[in-house]
Amino acid sequence: MSQERQNEVAMICGGTAGIGLASARALLAAGIGRLLLVGRNAARGEAALAELRPAWPEADIRFTAADLAIPAGAQAAIDSCLAAFGRLDTLLSGAGGDPMPRLLHETPLEQVPSVIGAITSGVLLPVRAALPQMMRQGSGSIICIASDAGKVATPGEVCIGAAMAGIAMFCRALAIEAKRNGIRVNCLTPSIVRNTPLYAALMQDGFAGKLFAKAERLAQLGVVEPDDLASLVVYLSSPAAARLTGQTISVNGGISAA
Repeated sequence: MSQERQNEVAMICGGTAGIGLASARALLAAGIGRLLLVGRNAARGEAALAELRPAWPEADIRFTAADLAIPAGAQAAIDSCLAAFGRLDTLLSGAGGDPMPRLLHETPLEQVPSVIGAITSGVLLPVRAALPQMMRQGSGSIICIASDAGKVATPGEVCIGAAMAGIAMFCRALAIEAKRNGIRVNCLTPSIVRNTPLYAALMQDGFAGKLFAKAERLAQLGVVEPDDLASLVVYLSSPAAARLTGQTISVNGGISAA
C-alpha cells in the first residue's frame, strides 16, 4: 500500500456493491488507510468487509448500516465515521437507489415526488452532514454520483433526469461555496454501467431493457464498468486533482457527448 495516503479517511455511501465497492478497492489500492462503507443492508456490508479486509490487512476498513435518504440516517453515518477515525478526507456519495425508467404518463401522480426525492436525498444528505467537519479541517473532496439522464433528455427518464440534474447543480453550486474552506466538489455522471445490481434490474425490465440495450450499441468505446468510475474517484480525491472542482464528468463509452 502506498504510504502517501495511508492517513487519509474515505467514506463511501453505497459502498457494498457496484460502483461503490469498486471505488473501495481502488482507493485501498491507492493507499487509503482508513475506510468506512455505508449501506442499508448489513449482510452485504459484512460480505464487502470479508472481501476487502484480507486483501488489505494493513488498512482499517469498517461498515455501518444507515438509511442515507433520511436526515437522521445521513447524520448517523457521518457521526460513525468521525467516532471511528476523527476526520473525513474523501466522501463518495452514490446511494441514490435503483430508479427504474418509466414514461411520465405511466408514473402515478402521487409517486412523482417520492421518485425524485429518493434519488436526491440519498446522495445529497450525506454531503450536507459531512460539510461541517470538512469545514473545520479546511480540506476535503466530495464526489457525488448522478447520471447522464441529468444532461441528456431521454424518454422514460423525466423524473430520474430531473433528480440527476438536481444532483449535478447541487455539486456545482456547493463547489463555489465550499472552495473558501479548501473543499472540492465534483460529480460523476455515467450512463449505463455493467456488472452492478442496477444494471441487472434494468435489463430484466421490459421497457428499461430495450432503452438501455439501444444505449449500449452507441457505446463504441466499450460499455462502462464500475472500475472505470473507480479510477476517476481515485484521481478526483487525490492531490493530483487539487485544483479541480465544480465539474460534472460524463463516463459513458461514447453514448453521448453531453
